Amino acid sequence: MNPLDNPIWASLTGPHAHFAVRQGLILRYPEDVAVFAGIPDNPDDTVWQDIAEIAGPGGQFVLTGSLTEPPQGWEVVDEIAGVQLVDDGVVTQPDEEAILLGPADVPEMLDLVERTKPGPFRKRTIELGTYLGIRRGGALVAMAGERMRPPGWTEISAVCTDPAFRGQGLAARLVLAVADGIKSRGDKPFLHTGADNTNAIRLYESLGFRLRRRTSFVLTRVSDVHPFRGTRIVPPQVAPSGHGA
Repeated sequence: MNPLDNPIWASLTGPHAHFAVRQGLILRYPEDVAVFAGIPDNPDDTVWQDIAEIAGPGGQFVLTGSLTEPPQGWEVVDEIAGVQLVDDGVVTQPDEEAILLGPADVPEMLDLVERTKPGPFRKRTIELGTYLGIRRGGALVAMAGERMRPPGWTEISAVCTDPAFRGQGLAARLVLAVADGIKSRGDKPFLHTGADNTNAIRLYESLGFRLRRRTSFVLTRVSDVHPFRGTRIVPPQVAPSGHGA
């Protein structure tokens, strides 16, 4: 399978293996790094037990793909329809105004994420890759960076702009700058966004990204730990390339 068909699993068994926390069939990022957990392409019936044990009581995290109805003790907190877009001729370029963000910038990054809601971002998410930002008047007003890293690919994520500075093309500039760094090391950029986020999809397509497939992100939570044997999980369902639309 293409590593983009199961990007969390591909990342945690590939370039991000040093982040992986394992329980049976399940791999997940540390809680302060990312909320994502990965499952193999063909899990057996013990998978929900592994998920429960790695999450712990009250634990929650995000899976991609189609799940069967969770067993007793589980809750689907949210399910977001998404799209995956890939580089289809993106002309990248560095940006002179973009600055490299580091650990000292994390409080401002978390504040910007809280105000703009681009998706999950934790205090150690910055360790997943390069993050670039633009400051105005000393304040961080826009940023973008790297998240999942399936072999040969790097996801652009956390693309956000302070509402007071939107309409200036800052997000597009940062996406191209992050993509430039990705391509310079031989990877290809890709990204995810909400299926109903038409403005973002339109922007990314104008930059040279192509819709590859539709997917979903399922936020699940367990209230207690049970031996969930006999409950099945369906591996991530993938629209064939070219049929995601």
